Amino acid sequence: MKLYNSATRKKEDFVPNSPDIVKMYTCGPTVYHFAHIGNLRSYIMEDILEKYLRYTGYNVKRVMNITDVGHLTSDADEGEDKMLKGAKREHKSVMEIAKFYTDAFFDDCRRLNIKRPDVVEPATNCIGEYIEILSRLMDTGYAYFAGGNVYFDTSKLERYYIFNDFNEDDLAVGVREGVEADANKRNKNDFVLWFTKSKFEDQALKWDSPWGVGYPGWHIECSGIAIKHLGEDLDIHCGGIDNAFPHHTNEIAQSEAFLGHKWCNYWMHVLHLNTNSGKMSKSSGEFLTVSLLAEKGYNPLVYRLFCLQSHYRKALVFSWENLDNAAVTYNKLISKIAALKPGNGAVDKAAAEELRARFTAALDNDLNTSLAVTALYDVLKARVNDDTKLALLGELDTVLGLDLLQTAAGKRAVDEKAKASTGEFNVVSESGEEDADVTAKIMARAEAKRSKNFAEADRIRDELKAVGIELTDIPNGAKWRRM
Repeated sequence: MKLYNSATRKKEDFVPNSPDIVKMYTCGPTVYHFAHIGNLRSYIMEDILEKYLRYTGYNVKRVMNITDVGHLTSDADEGEDKMLKGAKREHKSVMEIAKFYTDAFFDDCRRLNIKRPDVVEPATNCIGEYIEILSRLMDTGYAYFAGGNVYFDTSKLERYYIFNDFNEDDLAVGVREGVEADANKRNKNDFVLWFTKSKFEDQALKWDSPWGVGYPGWHIECSGIAIKHLGEDLDIHCGGIDNAFPHHTNEIAQSEAFLGHKWCNYWMHVLHLNTNSGKMSKSSGEFLTVSLLAEKGYNPLVYRLFCLQSHYRKALVFSWENLDNAAVTYNKLISKIAALKPGNGAVDKAAAEELRARFTAALDNDLNTSLAVTALYDVLKARVNDDTKLALLGELDTVLGLDLLQTAAGKRAVDEKAKASTGEFNVVSESGEEDADVTAKIMARAEAKRSKNFAEADRIRDELKAVGIELTDIPNGAKWRRM
């Protein structure tokens, strides 16, 4: 399997530190508001990665943080605490806000078939771990105390910018957004590890520390939680591309200064979901949620398929028209699967292995989900029995997470009930393809049989067989396939 490593800016063979387990860390949500579908694109793709690793035989331990303290609105060291902002907006406590939006986030994940990570840790649970890291950084000279806060000293690093080829002069104050410089910093790229009351007098959550009563910076929480649950060597760290700088850049700086060695081998970043007006964000007004999609009548798994049809390293443009197209694709796919008739046929293992190889080749190539979806159609078009197709579709869907068999079974039951009540004659293609000429001949044969013109019915069957079409009579219809 090859993955694109943002740290080296190239595809690399994936080789975990230990053959026994893959240690995977995912940057979780800041739970001050609902997640928008742009946020959830990252979690869908990270879910595919985890499920594919498990599918290929790896044991995976995945850890996710919940940011319930310390994340400021600029994603750097300036602005208002997002959690405090949410509490003020809704006239609730910070912990009430955190609980409500954490539950809402995992409800969205459930509807999108995103597996819950093995470990989910709120930032407020790990204050002791942060203080331990900060103490060592202070002792070794990587951190300093100034103006009531503890800062990381980036001048001590041989290399600070990991994911970008920035020059110092290109950045006004070493953050993504234009903010005023912090006079307490020795260097403009330094970042806060611990805030005291000098930052916000009305901060809701505060803890004792060797440097005064205060709270941790946003960046330190991911390092602390990852090291606590995954140890000193991390295989894969995931997140949206907007996390690469400054958040992941700062994570690497503080973690490797603390540990004294390389921390994480592979960095996976998912690109933005954009609207026609630009990047989707809570502040831009383009705030689309899973609940809104459901209210408008969309199956949330249509949005999952919409994401899978593009590569995670390409920006994806959302529009209602594009989502409608994904809905049409999903419904056609379900209809083709619903047309398959499970029986007592044995699974063709040789054919299944060949079809499976197309699926794994796609995902082995830097998680190419678009080609992995195409592999589903290869299964449907294959000249194998329906039992083989259904078994393989169910297997591949353990990775893609589109509920293919369950949804198709529901449609099949509804369709069969409707046909039984109306007596409608149904023409089914085993491959799901549509051929008007074949359908017309099968319908003509059915009419001949109803008229007891069996000679004509046999003639039509022989005519179809001569051009490679095999018929099988089924209740209220006929099934055909190309021989």
